Amino acid sequence: MAQKLKYPKLLLLCFTFVLAFWIFSSRSMFLVRETLASLGYAGTFLAGVGYAYGFTAAPATAILLVLGKSQNLVIAGLIGGIGALVADLIIFRFVTHSFSDELKMLSEEKVCVRIGSFVPCFLRSHLIILLAIFVMASPLPDEMAVLLFAATGVVSIRTFSMLSFILNTAGIFTVLALGGMI
Repeated sequence: MAQKLKYPKLLLLCFTFVLAFWIFSSRSMFLVRETLASLGYAGTFLAGVGYAYGFTAAPATAILLVLGKSQNLVIAGLIGGIGALVADLIIFRFVTHSFSDELKMLSEEKVCVRIGSFVPCFLRSHLIILLAIFVMASPLPDEMAVLLFAATGVVSIRTFSMLSFILNTAGIFTVLALGGMI
């Protein structure tokens, strides 16, 4: 008799990250980079979408570095930020609706309860939100930040959208500026 997986959705999500990393780490990215660069600001939007996903963040960053040489940094940063926002909203909707049952189960695991016992109740959600903001502003995958935001259950879609746009736009603008200097 087969044993039932405890967290099938989270396991599948992790598997897709590994699979996508394997696919996108191949040398075929040159054609993708050149195609997106030839699309102008539409390519910047698509690179922004890729910037938000963990498995496409590195290739999207490389594409944005190339685009930083030929595009207006402010316009490209805003358009890329909108692309990243669209991607993050898709992730947020998917995670909050599809993963809520497993996130609740995970929060009740012994290790999570033990870690949570060291932090006063009134600070937990605030600390998780701060950690999520740090993750979203860093090169770490936005999926991790979305999971953290969803785990709190207190972040509205509007607040999430503002944070996503501001943090991703700042990161994309930085990448574009570095690309313009290279």
